[in-house]
Amino acid sequence: MEGSKANYIDNTNQIFSAGLTIRQKEPKNLEAPFDRIDSYLTPTELFYIRSHFLIPNLDRASYKLRIDGAVRSPLALSYEELRNMPSETRVATLECAGNSRVFLVPQVQGAQWELGAVSNAEWTGVPLRALLDRAGLAEDACEIVLEGADRGTPKEEPVPPMPISYTWSLSRTKALRSEVLIAYQMNGRELPRDHGFPVRAIVPGHYGMASVKWLTGIQAVREPFHGYWQTTDYAYWAMTEGQPVRRALGEMQLKSQIARPRVYETLAPNRVYTISGAAWAGETDVTAIAVSTDGGRIWTPAEFIDPMRRHAWRRWKLDWLTPNEPGQYTLLARAMDTAGVMQPDKHDRNYGTYVINHSLPIEVFIDESRRSQS
Repeated sequence: MEGSKANYIDNTNQIFSAGLTIRQKEPKNLEAPFDRIDSYLTPTELFYIRSHFLIPNLDRASYKLRIDGAVRSPLALSYEELRNMPSETRVATLECAGNSRVFLVPQVQGAQWELGAVSNAEWTGVPLRALLDRAGLAEDACEIVLEGADRGTPKEEPVPPMPISYTWSLSRTKALRSEVLIAYQMNGRELPRDHGFPVRAIVPGHYGMASVKWLTGIQAVREPFHGYWQTTDYAYWAMTEGQPVRRALGEMQLKSQIARPRVYETLAPNRVYTISGAAWAGETDVTAIAVSTDGGRIWTPAEFIDPMRRHAWRRWKLDWLTPNEPGQYTLLARAMDTAGVMQPDKHDRNYGTYVINHSLPIEVFIDESRRSQS
């Protein structure tokens, strides 16, 4: 499950990605060290990186964000004009829809994310609703299409007949929610290039593919948008009147993950070890967390470290007296939301290689030889 570590300097002379695990070099897909989530906000340099194409080289001085389509007054805002508008700051957890793909059996195609294609940050920008209000959103507009400057030809079949931009649409309802931002800052500083400089969308509660980076276009449309990413790539099978139909992924599903101990970590017997991790959800709140240290037979409530905050993760912990008996043990965590819904115990295959939100087995070893080292 281990990949190589990234530690390099990009062409802006900023050091990025030290400590991240390379899942794909080109385009750049780097995994955060989930076992090092020691702070509520993920440090920017440890935030996971998901790219579909090569990173575009956008210039602050010439940057324009266009808002057009089904609006009364189309706009083209410069970076400075956007920065001068009233801003808001939100904390939001972003998770790649393919996070934890390495846990699927048998192995499937796609970037082999383990636990770290998820991170939590503070984002500052202009609410999308304010931009749509300024442009005069038409009453019959049903979706808002977000377009990034990154462009290329996808590798997954069926391949489009020409290069395409990365685009994603939001329902009118979600786009007008106050939490959706057109962001230019991350953790109090200007967005790094890897994370969408100069401007990106932040769509709290939805999987990361909705938070389009290197944003250059916002288009209101009067018909549902059926772009490549929402029909061919980030889609799943749903049932409508007994027939399977393809739907675009959207809301993040309830999930918890164990950060420590790490997969296959060896621990000393008969010692108190603090199991820790994080839990999150999409448009609901995580209210309870439980941990099993025997493969799911017995569950023990864990303690939250962070308060409840919609769209942001809650870290948790549980002190465990490790067994005296050496051997292999399976640890599991499961979360519950405000409606009493429990995290599932197996993957829903209608989601294919996405939405891996079942309780993930973390195998650890108790070894007598560690007793004298602890």
